[in-house]
Amino acid sequence: MTSRTATVFGGTGFLGRCVVQHLLDHGFDVRVASRHPERVAQVFRNRSSELEVVRADVGDDRSVMNAVAGAFAVVNAVSLYVERGSDTFRSIHIDAAERVAKYSRESGVQRLAHLSGIGADAQSHSSYIRSRGEGETAVRAAFSEATIIRPAIMFGPDDAFLIPLMRMLRMFPVFPMFGRGQTALQPSYVEDVGEAVARCFDAPEAAMTYELAGPNTYTYKELLQTLCNYLDIRRVLAPMPISMWKMLAFVAEFLPASPVTSNQVELMTKDNVASGRHPGFASLGIEPRGIEIVLAPARRGG
Repeated sequence: MTSRTATVFGGTGFLGRCVVQHLLDHGFDVRVASRHPERVAQVFRNRSSELEVVRADVGDDRSVMNAVAGAFAVVNAVSLYVERGSDTFRSIHIDAAERVAKYSRESGVQRLAHLSGIGADAQSHSSYIRSRGEGETAVRAAFSEATIIRPAIMFGPDDAFLIPLMRMLRMFPVFPMFGRGQTALQPSYVEDVGEAVARCFDAPEAAMTYELAGPNTYTYKELLQTLCNYLDIRRVLAPMPISMWKMLAFVAEFLPASPVTSNQVELMTKDNVASGRHPGFASLGIEPRGIEIVLAPARRGG
């Protein structure tokens, strides 16, 4: 019988944990490769007994080789939003991604899914966005049949996007926007993205790029107003120059838990919507869900 083992790097993260759950639901034997294997039992309380757990660091050749050995499929869901010490955008999004792709190919892995993001661009002036684009190129060079997954900004329970916005909107009667709030966003539900990753391994074509964007497009201001309406609150949405946000982010990144990063500010100057040049959820038979799926429970909890 052909092995259906899928190794997931970054399997305890916001997206990675959803990928793991959906791979299990699709009948895969899932191997979670993590620098902190002790966290796996905490993250997957009800299903940890179904998982194989290996200690692995995407920056270490031997541990990557061990993690992908004998696997049918590999998912790289490791990402970085703030550079600290040796963890840089280059080391994670390019060097580590290439390492995973290289050893996956050499180990005979048949399917590789590399998680990137909508807007990834190797020519971008932003070091984050550029590293995402260069990472895709490095992965395809090392594993030509890799599947590139580009989600839009993701939301879900305990996310770092909608839930913090709702919390802050409750707290502040005057809410500062990024610029004039005209950046376009097409948020995708993290569970839908996890399901898409699982389904892509059964798709007949492997060397694909998917752009996974949600069903609705908002300007940032419209999104904030939608959240206010759901919370039944009125707020003054005040424009704030991007230059001021950049200064705040520079200072904030010296804090242990940065409330805003230069990367986030940079991303909020670019529309985060599907380009229309690549297949999306529909090509995988998925009807994406909108932000309402997390707004109602969050409103009840508030």
